[in-house]
Amino acid sequence: MKLELKVLGPIEMILNDQVCTPNGPKLRQVLALLTMRANRVVHCGAIIEELWSDSPPKTARTTVQTYVYHLRKWFKPFMDASTGEFLATRAPGYLFTVPEGGLDADMFIEGLDTGRALLQRGDALSAATELRAALHRWSGPMLDNVPCGSLLQSHATHLEEMRTTALELLVNAEMQLGRHRELIPELRSLVLAHPLNESFHTQLIVALGKSQRRGEALRAYHDLRFILQEELGLDPSAGVQRIHQAVLTSDERLLESL
Repeated sequence: MKLELKVLGPIEMILNDQVCTPNGPKLRQVLALLTMRANRVVHCGAIIEELWSDSPPKTARTTVQTYVYHLRKWFKPFMDASTGEFLATRAPGYLFTVPEGGLDADMFIEGLDTGRALLQRGDALSAATELRAALHRWSGPMLDNVPCGSLLQSHATHLEEMRTTALELLVNAEMQLGRHRELIPELRSLVLAHPLNESFHTQLIVALGKSQRRGEALRAYHDLRFILQEELGLDPSAGVQRIHQAVLTSDERLLESL
């Protein structure tokens, strides 16, 4: 059996090289929860909580059994003689077996961990390559075509935070490689997408300063200060203020050390 699952964007299931993603929103929601807890028994109660939160119907357990039945029925035409049982009933719930390397979220996390380790060892070039490859696994917001209850939302929030971490590490690696000019368009997009992330704003200020675009660097600093004061009632951190001062005074030595 060849099974691939994608959750870093719209959920997609590929079984024996054929796309077999269910159409129904509830089926996708059950599939998504089983996928995010792949290779572990998912308690029927967890599925009920995901689907109905604190207000499950009296028929909730029977309805979950029906959803699992329909998932198996949906997958059957895409299976062949070599396909084993990958969605099994295991008390007190269900076990969804996904082979190693079959889930894009796992591969993303592996790439993030590898990239982080490479950067810590001082290999910025390899780290940038690994981190960019990991980030390319994302095709949009996680589980974009799935209605998410509290459990799936928790998984999505966790992975979106890891995506932000990967972006921060990638920018760090690229800056170490002296690619500040090339990074400016990407950093502008990142500060728009993450307006309260001081790291992205800071790297944009530094990149502009190193590129001799002093006026734009000062504007980027003022934009950050305005956002922080408006949204949080805070000033930029002391480190960012030092960078601002370096741009103001054209302190090339400090900028180059960043």
